[in-house]
Amino acid sequence: MIFEELNLNSQLLKALADLEFVNPTPIQEKAFPVVMSGKDVIGIAQTGTGKTLAYLLPLLRQFTFSNQKDPRILILVPTRELVLQVVEEIRKLTTYMSVRVVGIYGGTNINNQKQELYEGLDILVANPGRLVDLAMTGILRLKSIQKMVIDEVDEMLNLGFRTQLISLMEIIPPKRQNLMFSATLTEDVERLIADFFSNTSKIEIAPQGTPIKKIVQSVYLIPNYHTKVNLLELLLTENKDLNKVLVFVNTKKTADRLYEKISATFPEQIGVLHSNKSQNFRINALKNFEEGIYRVLVTTDIVARGLDINNVSHVINLEMAQTPGDYVNRNGRTGRADKEGVAISFVSEWEKQYLIEAEEFMSMVIPVEPLPSNLEISNVFTEEENPTNLFDKNYLNSSTIKGSQGAFHEKKVKNQKVNLGGPGRRNPKFGKQKVQPVPIVKPPKFKF
Repeated sequence: MIFEELNLNSQLLKALADLEFVNPTPIQEKAFPVVMSGKDVIGIAQTGTGKTLAYLLPLLRQFTFSNQKDPRILILVPTRELVLQVVEEIRKLTTYMSVRVVGIYGGTNINNQKQELYEGLDILVANPGRLVDLAMTGILRLKSIQKMVIDEVDEMLNLGFRTQLISLMEIIPPKRQNLMFSATLTEDVERLIADFFSNTSKIEIAPQGTPIKKIVQSVYLIPNYHTKVNLLELLLTENKDLNKVLVFVNTKKTADRLYEKISATFPEQIGVLHSNKSQNFRINALKNFEEGIYRVLVTTDIVARGLDINNVSHVINLEMAQTPGDYVNRNGRTGRADKEGVAISFVSEWEKQYLIEAEEFMSMVIPVEPLPSNLEISNVFTEEENPTNLFDKNYLNSSTIKGSQGAFHEKKVKNQKVNLGGPGRRNPKFGKQKVQPVPIVKPPKFKF
């Protein structure tokens, strides 16, 4: 099928031609008529298969011009980066249409966003937290919302946005079309659907957990973090095919630590991105990686969801994702749009359970590669890897104080003082004196 076979108007077809999009993906093809029918939809498809266009195309096809200030379409996404990406996609698709779109997210000046909202808009793309904040001020009115999209709905719940989502459900009009798209369908998502939506049509292109066939996966079994860093540096040095690499870790602290270590070996080739960085820093890091200025981008799962970065050659999981869904979504940053990709995972002994769960989720066994003969194996463990650091003190061991005599020992000189009592005993002139009682004088009685 080609896009001309869908019920698209000339403006959208011209914009798609400018973008050199010819054939819709399976999720785009199957979702289009269902969304156009007005039904609630939950769309499940592998990451990298075009879910954003799957809901944007039918929504824009039904869009009609209006001068009203309040938004009619609300699109919720979990991260700031995804807000910017969806806004950019809408602007590309509406080159030949008159559509006002605004993106709002936290970590930036709220007054500037208030001004944009005040000037009027048609489509609002937002993070739930900042959206609720602006709705509470009264500057943002959601009474005209006709269609609501929750993109990466399972990640939205994982990030703790359930309370904000429920609050939004209560203030937007109940008569609306609901669209939800994700790579995985969790129990939390199913509960949300059961609580707030009815007659939902489920479109599942591949069973959740199905790996993208064009992504070659492999595993290295590695003893510790420092050996992982040594292997990463070795692969980057010896393999020039690793030209656009996303390196995933589990925490912001590890991301910064890894960046500082390998940026010294590969100066001006490494970037880092996580939620503690400022918005401008994050935008510039993504831009530099997208344009090839950075060869490697070290990041947390903030980039694993929804972001479409062109031509990522490799995904390296320096730390194994702790849930199977996160593992699949990380790997989905490569091998996008029918291109081939490579996903490599460095797995230590205490991460093997995560690997087993990911393999069960995907119904496959990931091949294990032998370690290179010239890899330097480190015997140094990080503080997090060392099990003896689970407590500040080892209270189970006997005392290791030098010369300790246990609980019974001679007191130090300063503690051998004798209690001499109060000032009266220590100095006779301050002895106790007999205090004479004060007589109580009763007031006279008066007769009236």
